Amino acid sequence: MHLRDFFSPDAIKLQLQGTSKDEILKELISLLSLDEKSEGMLYKMLKRRENLGSTGIGRGIAIPHCRSLVVSRLRVAFGRKPDGIDFKAIDDKPVYNFFLIVAPPLEVSNQYLPVLGKVAQFAKEPDVPDRLEMLTAPNAFIELLGEKDI
Repeated sequence: MHLRDFFSPDAIKLQLQGTSKDEILKELISLLSLDEKSEGMLYKMLKRRENLGSTGIGRGIAIPHCRSLVVSRLRVAFGRKPDGIDFKAIDDKPVYNFFLIVAPPLEVSNQYLPVLGKVAQFAKEPDVPDRLEMLTAPNAFIELLGEKDI
């Protein structure tokens, strides 16, 4: 299992427009191409998860994640906000890079936690924040994942 296999160019946005945590979450959700009702339900689930504690893990990276019935299989998205926003990260610094992970409650493939772990492992690579900042196209993001072979 390689992280790059879960991402597709249409679920990657390098110029997020949102200026608040809520707007960024909604924009990330929109990358999954769900219907309006499902988007609303997923937003509520992610908000509930964020209220337990921010998914901002530091180094300018956040990994909002949850399980929800609105998806039938594991879904991921990546968004970048070049200006950064206050996401209440554990290091109290702005967040620029967002990895959204959503899985159904009962997932036969059981990939939710392994993918979450791989994203966290990728985020800890010393050069990753700088490399993410320099991305110019969605395919470059997928190539970076492939290069790291995580």
